[in-house]
Amino acid sequence: MKPRLYLETTIPSYLVARPSQDVRLLADQQATNEWWKLRRDEYDLFISETVLLEISRGDTAFAAARLAALRDITVLRDTALAAELTQRLLDEAIIPPKVADDATHLGLAAAHGMEYLLTWNCRHINNPTLRRRIERACAACGLESPVICSPVELMKGEL
Repeated sequence: MKPRLYLETTIPSYLVARPSQDVRLLADQQATNEWWKLRRDEYDLFISETVLLEISRGDTAFAAARLAALRDITVLRDTALAAELTQRLLDEAIIPPKVADDATHLGLAAAHGMEYLLTWNCRHINNPTLRRRIERACAACGLESPVICSPVELMKGEL
């Protein structure tokens, strides 16, 4: 059985974006494309309605490309447990209310037993200073936190 992996919005965004002029961002885009082409089949992939809503925004051509990339990926449904964890992450100020969707990604991934949450969001999700607080919030809801990582971290096997 393959490991279960939740794709957060930044992954399809980096996957279809125009190549960045910023060298670091370009490297992240290239790593995302490499992971997508070479390694995604090693995992059972999942997304959420939140991901679909977020990738539908913006330039219509890029939105269509993002949606097409995720066409065959299973969409997780909302659950009471996911909502409970999401609310805890917000109430405990682990995730700021202005980016509540980030809490939703974490809540759904944990509630559905994802082994990994793949993201480039290093401010609110893949943030080492928040990781222990996220893990404690998951545990308080009787859940295990997924391993939160970027495509580079996942490909290097540093997890």
